[in-house]
Amino acid sequence: MQQSSCEAQKNQAQDFLCPTNEYNDIRKVIAVLSGKGGVGKSMVTSLLSVMMRRKGFKVGILDADITGPSIPKMFGINGRAGGNENGLFPKSSHNDIKVMSVNLLLDQADAPVIWRGPLIANTVKQFWTDVLWGDLDYLFIDMPPGTGDIPLTVFQSIPLDGIIIVTSPQDLVSLIVKKAYNMAKAMNIPILGLVENMSYIQCPDCGKQIEVFGKSNLDDIAREMGLDVLARLPIDPQISFLSDQGEIEKYSTQHLDTCINKIENQLEGVESK
Repeated sequence: MQQSSCEAQKNQAQDFLCPTNEYNDIRKVIAVLSGKGGVGKSMVTSLLSVMMRRKGFKVGILDADITGPSIPKMFGINGRAGGNENGLFPKSSHNDIKVMSVNLLLDQADAPVIWRGPLIANTVKQFWTDVLWGDLDYLFIDMPPGTGDIPLTVFQSIPLDGIIIVTSPQDLVSLIVKKAYNMAKAMNIPILGLVENMSYIQCPDCGKQIEVFGKSNLDDIAREMGLDVLARLPIDPQISFLSDQGEIEKYSTQHLDTCINKIENQLEGVESK
């Protein structure tokens, strides 16, 4: 009986895993994924990293969104990354979160990356194999939107401890979540849970939470798939302001307290890389 494409990918996934640089010691690797763009995936990646760093962990961010990188801007990181014969050096944020992004390899940060798929995929792999991340407790990978070539490359090449799926409270959320869910399942990647961004806006006068996009059905979707809802994040102009200023590390991450605890609990006992 012939294997389905999903079964073939699942069985071959381990064959494509790449070792990280010999000078690295990376204990946990988490990819942040969405079935579509525009849901705040990079923002969620950044805030999770900030929260983990505040808890005293050593944290890095691998920006796998090669054609639309935004992580360096949010952290106020400028200039080109250096390197030596052993590999590339990531740049560090104000609070020592290590970052590697294609923007840190370009002469101009606003230069477009007009590359074909294989070159983009190879760059993402090199961010894992050639970058001198050093000693990290957590490496977060900010994925490009969708379920195409780059997520497939990451899933096959990098030994992930789990993924977090980012959604928004709109009608398409069920389809979006299921696409990401089914891809992760086909590749045998653990799903840590869901984060709903733009869940509500809080009235500054009375404190009432207003569901701008209508009532969310994320709980029903999570229950159907057997997943955890890790957090619901508000629409907050302060996030945009701090991101534009390169000061995302100053944002209060209180909305992610429970989320971080759940992630730590799920990963407890998972063997380090």
